[in-house]
Amino acid sequence: MKKKKDNYDNYKLSIVVPVYNEENGIKPFLDRTEAVADTLGCDYEIIFSLDPSTDNTYEVIKENMNRNRNIKLITMSRRFRQAAATMAGVLNCTGDICVVIDVDLQDPPEVIPELVDKWKEGYDVVYAQRIDRQGETKIRKVIDLTAYRVINFLSDVEIPVDTADFRLITRRVIEEIRKMPETNMFFRGMVSYVGFRQTAVRYHREAREADVSKYNRLWGEFRMGFHGIFCFSSKPLEYVTFLGGFMTAFGAFLGVIHGIRNLFDKRERSSDRGLVSLIWFMGGLIVFVCGLLGEYVTRIYDDVKGRQRYIIDEFDENN
Repeated sequence: MKKKKDNYDNYKLSIVVPVYNEENGIKPFLDRTEAVADTLGCDYEIIFSLDPSTDNTYEVIKENMNRNRNIKLITMSRRFRQAAATMAGVLNCTGDICVVIDVDLQDPPEVIPELVDKWKEGYDVVYAQRIDRQGETKIRKVIDLTAYRVINFLSDVEIPVDTADFRLITRRVIEEIRKMPETNMFFRGMVSYVGFRQTAVRYHREAREADVSKYNRLWGEFRMGFHGIFCFSSKPLEYVTFLGGFMTAFGAFLGVIHGIRNLFDKRERSSDRGLVSLIWFMGGLIVFVCGLLGEYVTRIYDDVKGRQRYIIDEFDENN
């Protein structure tokens, strides 16, 4: 099918922002993001996708909606977490292109024009790729350095390293994502799976502007990594199968050696040296394999139930 030519002169930009307990971050984010949107000279909307918060995030967004009619608010019926909030914003936006960005200003809104410029060159996905990460611990940097490489080694879909959800996608990418029924949503993996023309814009990630992240970032990244592996690859099951075959063959080999020694040396006595370690090793391996299978079964169970990926309590389009 021939791709429909995009209208690069008259387009609408949607900016999707998942938020949770971010009352102090809303105004600084809007100050910079609105300035960037105004320089683009296009029609735009800023959609805050809100997990119900315990602070005044909802009220702060509402106040800013009275000031700027381009600001919209989606409120979840309960806390569905960041992935669901992001997907709710993406699937309910009305723009020709959509940019997903966090509110904490670690991903600077000033990069958005560069993403748009790449879209105008004919790309359907433009992901922002980090050059460095300011304000983060060495441990966090090491974890992030290895995480994507592990995911890409195990996954059938390659996810660009040093990227997060901060990216631009076109309307046809959104419509392809809409067709994906899985309950466990891994946004950056789903975008990579869609394909089409994709490219990167390099940028320096800034230190967080206000407070600390209210989403459980470190554990959240681990969860994202699990989704990236188990939702897009069966390689772990293949590796475990090979490991089981190898261990079976090795155990049979040891049994033959032990039998031969007993045949020619009647004084040979069974030894329990290393038996405890072997039991611990085998027990741990069995538990690990059961856990691996459980990860896949859990995702199958979630998909079979067919429940909504999120439930919207309020969608204020500020019209």
